[in-house]
Amino acid sequence: MNKYLNGVLTPMTDAEIAEHNTSLPTESELLAEKWQGVRIYRDGLLRETDWRASSDLTLSDDWKNYRQALRDITTQSDPNNITWPTEPS
Repeated sequence: MNKYLNGVLTPMTDAEIAEHNTSLPTESELLAEKWQGVRIYRDGLLRETDWRASSDLTLSDDWKNYRQALRDITTQSDPNNITWPTEPS
């Protein structure tokens, strides 16, 4: 591995390479970050529909199913290929 030092490409020391390699996220950490992003997006979609679930409104089955499908998003197997439910009209 090389690095730029004062504009010149120079070899990295073994210690620098070791430090660089340990600072990279693991596959597990990357996967957890992707799922966190999915949850954040999902939570936003749920918040947008919270008013429909207030106690003085009757929530239709379509909206109940949509909100449940959003909550079930994390049961899918791949955070890179999420099938998002369609919001009822």
